[in-house]
Amino acid sequence: MRTILNRVLLSSCFSILTLACVHPVAFAQSMNYPNTRKSVQLDDYHGVKVADPYRWLEDDHSAETAAWVAAENEVTFAYLNKIPYRARLKQRLEELFNYPKYTSPIRRGDFYFYSKNDGLQNQNVLYLQKGLDGPPEILIDPNKFSQDGTSRLGIFDVSKNGRYLAYGISSGGSDWQEVHVLDVSAHQALPEVLKWVKVSDLGWAGNGFFYSRYPAPDESHALSSKNEFHTVYFHKVGTPQSEDELVYQDKSNPERFFTVATTEDERYAVLSISDRGKGKKGNALFFRDLSKTAKAFIPIVPEVTDDDYQVVDDVGGKFLVLTNHAAANNKIALYNPENNSWSEVVPEKPEVIERAVTGGGKLLVAYLQDVASRIYVLALDGKLEKEIKLPGAGSILDLQGNARDPYVFYEFTSLNYPTTVFRYDIASDSNSVYHAPKLPGFDPSAYETKQVFYKSKDGTSIPMFLTYKKGIRLDGQNPTLLYGYGGFNISLTPAFRPLLLALLEQGFVYASANLRGGGEYGEKWHEAGTKLKKQNVFDDFIAAAEWLIANKYTSPDRLAITGGSNGGLLVAAVMNQQPSLFRVAVPQVGVMDMLRFQKFTIGWNWIPDYGSSDNPDEFKALYAYSPIHNIRAGGKYPATLITTADHDDRVVPAHSFKYAATLQALASHDNPVLIRIDTKSGHGASSTSKAIELTADVYAFLLYNLGITPRF
Repeated sequence: MRTILNRVLLSSCFSILTLACVHPVAFAQSMNYPNTRKSVQLDDYHGVKVADPYRWLEDDHSAETAAWVAAENEVTFAYLNKIPYRARLKQRLEELFNYPKYTSPIRRGDFYFYSKNDGLQNQNVLYLQKGLDGPPEILIDPNKFSQDGTSRLGIFDVSKNGRYLAYGISSGGSDWQEVHVLDVSAHQALPEVLKWVKVSDLGWAGNGFFYSRYPAPDESHALSSKNEFHTVYFHKVGTPQSEDELVYQDKSNPERFFTVATTEDERYAVLSISDRGKGKKGNALFFRDLSKTAKAFIPIVPEVTDDDYQVVDDVGGKFLVLTNHAAANNKIALYNPENNSWSEVVPEKPEVIERAVTGGGKLLVAYLQDVASRIYVLALDGKLEKEIKLPGAGSILDLQGNARDPYVFYEFTSLNYPTTVFRYDIASDSNSVYHAPKLPGFDPSAYETKQVFYKSKDGTSIPMFLTYKKGIRLDGQNPTLLYGYGGFNISLTPAFRPLLLALLEQGFVYASANLRGGGEYGEKWHEAGTKLKKQNVFDDFIAAAEWLIANKYTSPDRLAITGGSNGGLLVAAVMNQQPSLFRVAVPQVGVMDMLRFQKFTIGWNWIPDYGSSDNPDEFKALYAYSPIHNIRAGGKYPATLITTADHDDRVVPAHSFKYAATLQALASHDNPVLIRIDTKSGHGASSTSKAIELTADVYAFLLYNLGITPRF
């Protein structure tokens, strides 16, 4: 199934590192934060009155908000500019990141398509080559989309015959995309432009493709206003968007997602419908046989429930479907539309199925076993044939294949294994490296990665990966960065992060905890960290910190925590609950107002994980941990650097604005509370240069507040 939808010692100078006898605490006490105006705003939630004095910061286009952003950035960058090694740290990050990086190729017709970044290019470049060994040609260079390099290539898909490419352009990090069409053989861009595309597949069918969009919003509030009335259209190549055919809409359900993808042979269009605004985790599934004239979608799964269904491919007029229906760890079933019947092909196992593709007349299934990937080759009827031998314990980031090709491609990585593209020949059961990165000066043998298991508050065993230089001493003095996410059924698998080397080479321990709420052990693991059980996620993260301290990897004065998006919520919640456990906290693009998140852009999409303040019981749970609403007046909090960006239209920056204003107003001034607000960037950095700049500032803040002067 082709789809692009695509998870400190401050008082002394004794350490194995060189410590700077600077005084960030004294600096913090002398800082003058902007005087943020408070308004009288009182909301009633089921009889509970809740103040929201910084509601005005939700207006991302007001002059007052713009002035506040400028004033906060002035304070933040004045602080960062005083860190003497900040510029050299940025240079070191550029050195570490400057090597070629590749993605797995996909074949369409006679051509293979893949992305490559030479090293420090702001955007990956899309290449094509004829055959496996043909000379590569640049097809699209997104670095030319904008002068500052902040426009990126988003969704894209190629027609079955390789003639046309449809691709989206995101500007400044926004989730909105403009879709364009390219004639591949002529290397010629066609004139049509499709606007207001978001949460969309591009499903090719002959000389056109299906896509999803929203009605044109008020452009002055396009980055914050609520997204409603998703609609599917079919676009015929060579025609304007105004002539696109309406394929599917449902005006009675404004908070539903509707996406259409096509099978590899382009015979079937598959419609997926989700209703997450009503708290439903799963989706309904319909199909249309494009070889016939009838345009009505026929139900496979007619109603949206909490069960998830994803078509892997069509086989002889039947559909292989990956689902968690009556299988928390997923299974693969075959649906026969002729008699509306299901048969089990790959039953549920104790390990979670991550993904599945067809290739060479086989079914390839990737599992996750204790957060490490395994891939198996099966016959189309589900009979196990062999296991693909991977380089070690790590993660499969991608698995690409065509049903009739004799090979598949996959990307393998681990915490000390740079992402490498492999080609697997099915008949000979052989792996070969297709693209291997060459990192300057990186010696993987100098670092150690291991997995540990620790007990959470309720006794649940939680896995965690640790990476560090070999030979560290367990004396409680190692600077440590603890990272977590714990949500949305997303598995936090071990992957190589070149920028992290800048900390590891300075003696840091990097700890990545696999918290409940993720997908590491299937749907039950996910459910255990949602709604009324969300506190489990915070308990898991706190227990990870306590384990690291108890086992003398670090101490509270040496421990920093970070996380982004749902992970930003995690960091802010645990520093409210256990502020003395951490020295530094970096909550990034976090969901901070748990009572109003559903009112912005696609925030309603998170209700299945978080619940909603509209529900009395869920309101109580949300209010009990909502970061903005649980900051204690006069509380001593870790040194905190909050990060967000002006084009983040997924978790709107108002979350971070209101959180920063509240923390600055209520917390003691023992430690700094800063907010770094990027421009022309979004929920993730919009370019390589912005990613490196942000990372340099975060790492400089970590090092400075842990009392460490790096040796380069």
